[in-house]
Amino acid sequence: MKKLFLQAFATLLYLAGFAQQKTADITIIPEPLLVSPMPGSFVLNQNTQIHYEGKAGRITANLLNDFLESNYNFKLELNSRPLPKQPAYPIISIVEASTGKPEGYILEVNAGKVYLQGDAAGLFYGLQTIRQLVPVDKKAAIHIPALRIQDYPRFAYRGLMLDAGRHFFPPSYIRQFIDMMALYKFNRFHWHLTDDQGWRIEIKKYPRLQEIASVRKETLIGHHRFSKQYDGKPYGGYYTQEEVRNIVQYAAERNITIIPEIEMPGHSQAVLAAYPRFGNTGGPYEVRTTWGISKDVLNPANDSVFTFLQDVLTEVMDLFPGKYIHIGGDECLKDRWKESAEVQQLIRKLGLKNEHDLQSYFIQRMEKFVNSKGRAIIGWDEILEGGLAPNATVMSWRGEEGGIAAAKQKHDVIMTPNTYLYLDYYQGHTTTEPLNAGNFLPLKTVYKYEPLPASLDAAEKQYIKGVQANIWTEFMPDQEMVNYMTWPRALAVSEIAWSQPGKKDLSRFMKKLPSELARMNNAGIRFRIPEPVGLESKLVNTTEVTVTLTPPVKGAAIFYTTDGSEPGTSSSRYIHSIHLPVPEKGTATLRTIVVLPSGRISPVYSAGYIRDGNYLPAQQVKPGKKGLTFTARFGESTTTDTSGIIPQVDIRQLQLKNWQLSAVYEGYVKLDADGLYEWYLNADDQAKFYLDDQLLLDISTPGTPEKNILSVMRKGYHKVKVEFRNTQGGPWLELGLFRNGEKINLADHLYTGQ
Repeated sequence: MKKLFLQAFATLLYLAGFAQQKTADITIIPEPLLVSPMPGSFVLNQNTQIHYEGKAGRITANLLNDFLESNYNFKLELNSRPLPKQPAYPIISIVEASTGKPEGYILEVNAGKVYLQGDAAGLFYGLQTIRQLVPVDKKAAIHIPALRIQDYPRFAYRGLMLDAGRHFFPPSYIRQFIDMMALYKFNRFHWHLTDDQGWRIEIKKYPRLQEIASVRKETLIGHHRFSKQYDGKPYGGYYTQEEVRNIVQYAAERNITIIPEIEMPGHSQAVLAAYPRFGNTGGPYEVRTTWGISKDVLNPANDSVFTFLQDVLTEVMDLFPGKYIHIGGDECLKDRWKESAEVQQLIRKLGLKNEHDLQSYFIQRMEKFVNSKGRAIIGWDEILEGGLAPNATVMSWRGEEGGIAAAKQKHDVIMTPNTYLYLDYYQGHTTTEPLNAGNFLPLKTVYKYEPLPASLDAAEKQYIKGVQANIWTEFMPDQEMVNYMTWPRALAVSEIAWSQPGKKDLSRFMKKLPSELARMNNAGIRFRIPEPVGLESKLVNTTEVTVTLTPPVKGAAIFYTTDGSEPGTSSSRYIHSIHLPVPEKGTATLRTIVVLPSGRISPVYSAGYIRDGNYLPAQQVKPGKKGLTFTARFGESTTTDTSGIIPQVDIRQLQLKNWQLSAVYEGYVKLDADGLYEWYLNADDQAKFYLDDQLLLDISTPGTPEKNILSVMRKGYHKVKVEFRNTQGGPWLELGLFRNGEKINLADHLYTGQ
């Protein structure tokens, strides 16, 4: 009896160890609720048959066959006959039956059978899990590991938004984008179809929208914050109603609902170019050729504006059968309303307090119309201003504050804060990233987002219906750039939206990433190639550092240099750990590139290694007020034209006065801990950065790339100074600070001197 007990105990220990080992090998994104690995695997081949039950079972079976045919060039026999007790062939059984949770599924795999159960949506998501379980290498035999999965989503709304207003993307790419969303269990595609820079949907009653509003005469080159150069080329495009219907159907077949956005009352300059009578000034107007926000908005004192919008939304609602219509409502500048006598008269007539109340009137009037058609509106969080429309859902983008306020008012909320979910922000070091909107949002920061604010109680949290990441395309002229900015960060969003909080684990997510990126690479998706895992700047206390790297994409190669030169495919290839001498004073630098199996090459990624102990001492000073002091001279002035205190280095408020300027910023940065910090400086003209009176960074020639430097600093206050001179074009200046790969918000750490 004792021997039998010991054997059973040993078996349990084996299975526990096996489960722990195999769980690490199962790479599913987003992470399922429960995964129980088992010994063995199911071999899927041409002898396999698919058994299905229910309409959704048949649809899922056909989708599985489509996947097998496009990837492995074979299809399986389908049948809905009762299963034999002892089938003589391997079976995939797909059964439409509730698991008790909407969109949930159960997946069981053993050597002879794959069993998938769920409602229609659940079966579809179970199929996506099966797709991720098959080998990335399409030439390999299809072994699906034996396991049991029970899974369902955390949030009902799991979305991505793609802005087609600034740049137009063909229907073929929209379908590819939807395919990628479906694989990672997103279920809402927010399609931003109109903006100041272009109208992208055919409206039959108003043909000038596609004829005029869809085309801008040229497009800004560079960043609108400092460029005044244009390409001189007409740019346009729009989706026909037939194309929209086809895309809506395509998305529905993949369990994705499309939410169209028609902007109002702001972001409407393209409308005014086609129909100037809807504006406040009478025009003339043109489709906006630069980015940013236009002061020309729709005129609420003109009743024909509401007739126009109702006609447009009637056609839009005929194309999009989903519950929600997004009406924008964001960034509506009120200048034209303040200047308009008839608008001011309307405010008095309606008994409103101000222009914010007028915007609320505008949104509520449109909501009544949308509600009368059996639909509901979604708007950006500005629709809270002046009073929220009765049945509106709020998308909280300016941080979480709008979402918190709406939830407390018992309105449904979609969390989409720019601080975590704006995928137009750069995702790596500024020296390696293409032109983009600015701000720093790396993959790891996205992953850390928790959508339920701690300031809400349990009842209020019920109004947070989901999560959405936004892809604004001012600086994304083509689909390659959209893919680069979207993936892999959208994979982190998928796990935020689907996985339960207790199942989120950044370390595990990063280990799953290489396999999924290899899958994307095989599909031709040009995602951003992440930095090699293990490439991190460090303080070391020895004469030599050992650096161990892992390719960020399965099957990729790493090439490197240690002498400061640019690495290429003829440089040393990483095979095993690198032993790098670290000088007593100075920095040892490791520079790398990642080369995918497809041949695509990453930017140069680098890390520096500095001896611990070479600290720059803190200054013995008492801080003054928050911020930096600044002085500025305009044009050829030799004396100070303006001065004051500013939260951080920011040239934008000065450029409004004169783009020919010189500026000096001075103060102290407060560091909370000893450590290795990285400063970077970015300027479109001439700039210098001093730390504790030492010149660290010098951009002397216009067009010079951003510069960065590592600095070992003690906790406390350090003197900072930035000198800037702009002689051509609109000015641009940025000073940044990183620690451990995380960007520090300098505005929280800067102080003036006393």
